[in-house]
Amino acid sequence: MGMLGRMSTVIKAKINKLLGKFEDPRETLEYSYEMQLEALQKVKRGVADVTTSKKRLELQKAKLEQNITKLSAQAREALKVDREDLARLALERKKQLELELASLNQQIADLQKEQDKLSATEKRLSTKIEAFRTKKETIKAQYSAAEAQVRVTETISGISEEMSDVGLAIQRAEEKTENMKARAAALDELQEFGTLEDLAGGKDQIERELEQVRVGSEVDAELAKLKQEVTRA
Repeated sequence: MGMLGRMSTVIKAKINKLLGKFEDPRETLEYSYEMQLEALQKVKRGVADVTTSKKRLELQKAKLEQNITKLSAQAREALKVDREDLARLALERKKQLELELASLNQQIADLQKEQDKLSATEKRLSTKIEAFRTKKETIKAQYSAAEAQVRVTETISGISEEMSDVGLAIQRAEEKTENMKARAAALDELQEFGTLEDLAGGKDQIERELEQVRVGSEVDAELAKLKQEVTRA
């Protein structure tokens, strides 16, 4: 095979592969089924045509048989009236009709064979088409089920990915919450020990210490006064 031949083979293979990606096997099966039904209809029309032709010949046969019977009767009547010439003429015509009848019988027999052959073909084809229809429906059902399973799996996979993202977001939120709680606790501790400024009162550290000294002096003075009162009593 030359280079052009190999290139042609490769191109055809790639085209078939590409088309295979977009081909729905259910549509292909339905198309094949329709083609088989069309073929069956053609066979049925053939059977009908042959049967019609045979019936037509059978009508001609019946007419010939009637004429033969009539000529036989005419020949007898001619002899009864002593007309042998007319009797001979009737018998000659009868003989010709008998030859035509034999030919018709052969044609009818041939058509009968053809009809039987086509009928057998129709029966075999109908059986094959019915088997194909059953197989087609089975394959379509299996394909549809597999297709639905793929969609479900893809949906679940998408949900799993989304849930993974949600899990990461929740983890980050929990970490930020714990950090915020720790910061709040640290601020409370600093507030308790007076490390932070009293934002509500606007006092700084020096003012708080001076206030503590004044409070302490007042307590000492009041305590001394209380001792004097107790001693006098």
